Amino acid sequence: MTRVERPPLTADERTQLIGWLDLQRSFVRMKCTGLSAEDAHRKVLPTSPLMTPAGLVAHLRWVEYTWFQMGIAGVPDTGQTPWTEDGHVDAEMFVDDVPIAQLLDEYDEECRRSNATIADLSLDVVERGRPAEEAASLRFALCHMIEETARHVGHLDIIRELIDGVKGYTEPE
Repeated sequence: MTRVERPPLTADERTQLIGWLDLQRSFVRMKCTGLSAEDAHRKVLPTSPLMTPAGLVAHLRWVEYTWFQMGIAGVPDTGQTPWTEDGHVDAEMFVDDVPIAQLLDEYDEECRRSNATIADLSLDVVERGRPAEEAASLRFALCHMIEETARHVGHLDIIRELIDGVKGYTEPE
């Protein structure tokens, strides 16, 4: 995903929500640009060893999938998710053997699929397969995904600075 601009200041709600989410999504690839294979999997936080650039990209891909495909679109989980009831809660982050380029491509594809899935849906549509009192609206899912993605972009920003000193929101040279 190439970096996108902020949404227009006076755009409608849908344009604002998807625009802000797309902007945060674009920062994920930007923060990983130029990382070596070793650095993409480097564990720089001793108390959070799964929080590597590669692990965060993999996590964000699965969060996109669970909210927009499984939740909003109602796609059943047929075992394609990396976690199970008896598995590790962060199993999607076990990606030491997966190249960062592959993870970024899968993330970008999932983001495109998310946008296509929700393109014609009302922001008031709610998750499928949940009791009505527990189902979130698409509006909620978009707000949550902006928060989730931005939070992890912040993690990527700090991790990248710890790895090689690259900081900020410009493409590394």
